[in-house]
This record gives sequence, C-alpha cells and structure tokens, in this order.
Amino acid sequence: MNMRKLAAGLAGMMVGVGFSAQALAAELLGQPTPDAIGLQQAASPLKHSAIFFHNAILMPIITGIAVFVAILLGIIVVRFNKKANPVPAKFSHNTALEVAWTLIPVGILLFISIFSFKLLFAYHDMPKPDLTVKVVGYQWYWGYSYPDQKIDEITSVMLNEADAKKANLPYRLAADTSMIVPVGKTVRVLVTGADVIHAFFVPAFGVMTSAIPGRVNDIWFTAEKTGTYYGQCVQLCGTDHAYMPIQVKVVTQEEFDAWVLTKAPPAPAAAVTPAATPAAPAAPAAPAAPAPQKTAQLDGAAKPVAMN
Repeated sequence: MNMRKLAAGLAGMMVGVGFSAQALAAELLGQPTPDAIGLQQAASPLKHSAIFFHNAILMPIITGIAVFVAILLGIIVVRFNKKANPVPAKFSHNTALEVAWTLIPVGILLFISIFSFKLLFAYHDMPKPDLTVKVVGYQWYWGYSYPDQKIDEITSVMLNEADAKKANLPYRLAADTSMIVPVGKTVRVLVTGADVIHAFFVPAFGVMTSAIPGRVNDIWFTAEKTGTYYGQCVQLCGTDHAYMPIQVKVVTQEEFDAWVLTKAPPAPAAAVTPAATPAAPAAPAAPAAPAPQKTAQLDGAAKPVAMN
C-alpha cells in the first residue's frame, strides 16, 4: 500500500516537471512570467551558470534529502508507533550511525562548495570591460551615466499605469528611460546610493548588488540577446521602494553608437579668427638726392666736378 502511494507521488512529481517544462518554454524574456515555475529565463553567461547550479546541483540534492527524510518518517510512524511496537528499544547510541550522519552531510556540503565557489569566482572574475555605466539609486528613481562616452546622468522614473498600458509595457516594471547597452559586450556597472541603501537587481542577467551611499560596488554582465530587461530595487529603501524599477535595453552596436551621438555633448565651437587689417597704402617715395659734387681749383676759380 505504501509503495503504491510512493509510486503515485513520484508519478505526480514527473507530471509536475512536465508542466513546468511547458511553462518554461513559454516564459517571457526579461520579465516575470505569470504562473511560471523556476528561475527567470537567462540572458547572460552568469545567469546560465546560476541556473545550472540551482537546477542540476542544488535541486537534486535537496529533493533527495527531502524524499529520504520523508521515507524515514513514514517508516518510523508505521513501525515504531505505540500500537505496533508496545515495548520500546533499550539502546541509546549507535557509533556507526552517528559517524555516518556526520560525515555524509559534510561530504554533501563539500560537493556543493565546489560548484558554489566556481560560480562565485565567475562573478568576481570580470573580463576587460567594453563599457562602463555608473548607476546611482535615489529615493525613488535611478540615474545612469556613461563616463567613457562623457554622457551625463540620465534619470529613469517609473511609468504611471496609464502610460504603461498605452505603451503596452508591464506596469511597475517599465520606466520612462532605459539604461542602453550593446549586445555581446562586457558591461561594468558601478553602483552607489545617493541617500539610503538601494539594490540594483536584474534577474535575467543574474546580477544584484547593493547601492550604498559613500561606497561604489561593481558588477558585470554580458547580454546575449537584444531586447528589454526589467529589474527592481530589492532593498527596503522607503515608502516608494516598490516604485523604482530598472529597465535595461540591449541594442546592437550600431544602434548604441547612434544613441551615443544623440546624447554626447556638442563639440565646442571653433574660435573665430579676426580678419586681417588691410595694410595702409605705401607713402610716395621721396625724390632721390642729387649726387655730391667735387670742387676743383682751376685757374684760380672754383668749378664743380661731378663725382661718378
């Protein structure tokens, strides 16, 4: 009887896994999917690694432990209740059992730590960034600036419900301004806070860090697909904490370059060279002076003699 129930439970679990796989196939990219099961669809290498760690490492181990403990509890309830076992056992210790239930959990934790530290190292081993975006959290909106492109801070505020519906965008996730980044490029995000502690979180990229006043934290991601990705502040930062969404728009490199040109500061105006002052007319040349003459004494009278 118990084996039949166990088999039925396993069958139900397999059916649930099948339905969750179907839900995953129809999952929306970059935003929550209603009635979905599991983590949000990945759009960066870091998120793929995080999903693998969760689905392939943690979930089987957690499921195995839960099933094992449930089976043990079932055996204890059936075989060792007062009615089935009126005379309790007299022993109190079992050395082999105590060693086993100490070493097995330690081995499980060591196995998990291998993949855990590998994932943690990947988050901190940032490749050479192609782009840097500075993100500042305010009460209650975000500011984005691009120091490499010399683009000053652009504020991003949540769209109200009417504007979001008009644009067919998710309410409380859509903002009036996006953080624009190119696809396939390593983006370094410098995050800080201007007033209280906020948190920058974009699930599709698998990144989250705190925005702390007076401190700059950095994270990175490489978006694999173009599109719009949403996130939120996940730190309790005040009364409007739920109204400061994050909207990241991933575009092609050509589209990003064109956007930068529209936001870059205008080039300084060239200095105007004053026109040259016309030269004054030359003064008329003075008449040449007569050649000096040499006086000679001839026959007692002086006569001029020209000197050639």
